[in-house]
Amino acid sequence: MLVDVAAVQEALRGQGLDGWLWYDFQSSNPIAQRLAGLGRGGHLTSRRWFYLIPASGEPRGLVHAIERHNLDGLPGDKLVYAGREQLEVGLKTLVAGLGRLAMEYSPRCAIPYVSRVDAGTLELIRAHGIDVVSSGDLIQQFEALWSETDITSHRRAAEKLYRVKDRAFDATAQRMRDGRSLTEYELQQMMAGWFADEGLVSDAAPNVSAQENAGNPHYLPTSDRSRSIRPNELLLLDLWGKLGDSGSVFADITWIGFTGRDVPDVMTRAFTVVRDARDAAVAIVERAADEKRDIRGFEVDRAARAVIEGAGYGPHILHRTGHSLGETVHGNGAHLDDYETHDERRLIPGSGFTIEPGVYFDDFGVRTEINVVWGPGGPEVTGPRQHEIVPLV
Repeated sequence: MLVDVAAVQEALRGQGLDGWLWYDFQSSNPIAQRLAGLGRGGHLTSRRWFYLIPASGEPRGLVHAIERHNLDGLPGDKLVYAGREQLEVGLKTLVAGLGRLAMEYSPRCAIPYVSRVDAGTLELIRAHGIDVVSSGDLIQQFEALWSETDITSHRRAAEKLYRVKDRAFDATAQRMRDGRSLTEYELQQMMAGWFADEGLVSDAAPNVSAQENAGNPHYLPTSDRSRSIRPNELLLLDLWGKLGDSGSVFADITWIGFTGRDVPDVMTRAFTVVRDARDAAVAIVERAADEKRDIRGFEVDRAARAVIEGAGYGPHILHRTGHSLGETVHGNGAHLDDYETHDERRLIPGSGFTIEPGVYFDDFGVRTEINVVWGPGGPEVTGPRQHEIVPLV
């Protein structure tokens, strides 16, 4: 069991909920899969399954006859169904006497990372008189919080990422001094090799974006789509990775360099604005922690964007201020977002997230990205902050 049933039940009672109902069909709900310990060790989940943790009493499940043993690792009795009529009867039995259940659902899909249960299944549950509410805060508490071991793995990953970033900047500066060519893809592959040297793993190679390509937040060079990195150009590096050990969590950073001695004023001004927006986001989280008050993801995004918009760069914002970190680079905790979504989830002790405001133009883009871990001593930035564009000469 990946969660403590007694702790879940205490949280349910604290939120006035009758239970938390997990549901999955063919890996459509990876959150429920991870919580249930499925999706690994050869488990097949080709049929629908449900698992209910009530606010009081024993948990119980509903499984297909073909896969009746998939939930054997979880406590409580399991009802078995095969045909659709048996499924309907089993669901009625499963939720009997309950009124308000949390599921992986977000009203109006405000937080799509949470909305994993399809509309038809919600209709099926609601047909039994159930009021379905979002499990967003429960997910944070039981799927997105970091242990001390997790925090240590993040710190180690961050240290390694900064070393790779430094090597990439040094290699670029050396090529510029020597007058030798260097492409985005070539530098990316060098960095991928340094990831291997450091024992880092990731879901993709690092992002290396020169000049106009930095204006595309999700640009990624490939062997057939890459440009040369030339003198007197902006260079953006975005690196994310984690240790290879099971259960390790990600670190994710972005730094900006310039392949010349004198950084153009237009780039300096843009970077200064996103730097100040980043620091405003850090400051509002730190103040909330000091004052022992709740701070929600959308509030941090608003604080950062207010700086950017106040400087006249509002039309050049293309994404939220930050995202949760976890075993995947985009974790299941609160995101710093009131732009792409309205994330009302609380930032809570034990969580980790990025702060990465940016502004983007046709000819260049700038972003600065740091990581924050809310540990026992409060929120802490886990690595150096970039204060100015780095001349690579």
